[in-house]
Amino acid sequence: QLHLDEVHAQLLPVQKVEQLERLEKQAKGKLLFMGDGINDAPVLARADIGVAMGGVGSDAAIEAADIVIMNDQPSKLLQAILIAKKTKQIVWQNIWFAFGIKGIVLILGAGGIATMWEAVFADVGVTVLAVLNAMRVMQGETKSNEETI
Repeated sequence: QLHLDEVHAQLLPVQKVEQLERLEKQAKGKLLFMGDGINDAPVLARADIGVAMGGVGSDAAIEAADIVIMNDQPSKLLQAILIAKKTKQIVWQNIWFAFGIKGIVLILGAGGIATMWEAVFADVGVTVLAVLNAMRVMQGETKSNEETI
């Protein structure tokens, strides 16, 4: 489901760095590294996407990672990716909605149709609606299928 090209496991810290350097030279996409040990922190920080397993992971690994999965189930990575995609979509919706309303109010204000108070209420209304729209990320389970990744 994740469309991974390669998976490497049970590597020593030196081997992890060597694999990362080899894969960086190939550069055919984003490089993700998942680890939980203190020896993983340098590789987590260097990878394009570092994922730490938080339940038993070291503080250094958690600090260096971009994503922390708290329940030590690597299978949760797919769910994290789906949540990130949904979040990105909602952020863009909020940006375009805010620019649209502010543009309309700006034009109406410049034309003398909208007052300053109407512009203030429109601004507050856009903020409230953007927050409510962003709360959709927290709704329900994310469904995973191959078409969404």
